[in-house]
Amino acid sequence: MALLRSLAIIAALSYTFILLYMYLQQRSLQYFPGREGTAPELLGLSGVTEHRVATPDGETIVLWHAEAQAGQPTILFFHGNGGEMSGRHERLSFYQQQGFGVLFVSYRGYGASTGEISEQGFITDALTAYGFLTARGVAPGRIAVIGESLGTGVAVQLAAREPIGALVLEAPFTAAVDVAAEVYPWLPVRLLMKDQFISRDVISDVKVPLLVFHGDRDGVIPVEQGKALFAMANEPKELVILPGEGHDIISAPGVWAREVEFIRAKLPPQ
Repeated sequence: MALLRSLAIIAALSYTFILLYMYLQQRSLQYFPGREGTAPELLGLSGVTEHRVATPDGETIVLWHAEAQAGQPTILFFHGNGGEMSGRHERLSFYQQQGFGVLFVSYRGYGASTGEISEQGFITDALTAYGFLTARGVAPGRIAVIGESLGTGVAVQLAAREPIGALVLEAPFTAAVDVAAEVYPWLPVRLLMKDQFISRDVISDVKVPLLVFHGDRDGVIPVEQGKALFAMANEPKELVILPGEGHDIISAPGVWAREVEFIRAKLPPQ
């Protein structure tokens, strides 16, 4: 009996230690930022201007901006949890070649942007980027917001708060905490997780055309999550499930091209 009690105490202490470690280190497990802060011209981009913009809470975020050709909409893009904005330069160039305006956002703690990573910080960065566009005369209805992976959580929050023209989500989740709860079923994730990105709570506030992409073999964010979020969303909406594809659909030029078709149909040239 004493041995059993000792084993139980050791198990309880070990579990408590794991809980404490996971709580303290959770953001290092959730975010994998690149911090190179490479300038756009060094990546072969032309017509792209780098801006350093102050946020309301005193940080400075880096934005890459390219003006839209006459009458074309502007894409406001939010990347996922890994790497940084400069790693998406081919995507930016692709959109730019379609004549679209482009604004890519380097979240706080990523690239050359200052600040500590957090969900609320990302939302502040998104609102700051949105304000950057509208201050330059881009009408809200001419902004198409695109989010990939974790960036879908940022994109949905922005679209639920501010008027935009269209929303595109690549491999979205119902909530980041829902994904984490599946990965760590033995932890009280819903109590411990700081940055939960609960898209399911606000998707009903999005009132614009929506396009959702998801690979049916996504091993990072299960396709069921994308389908569930789509089911909660308002019409008009379109769901594209890509058979045999994983999470790397976010890097597929074919997906970018279908997004362009969608945006052109919903926000035609003026």
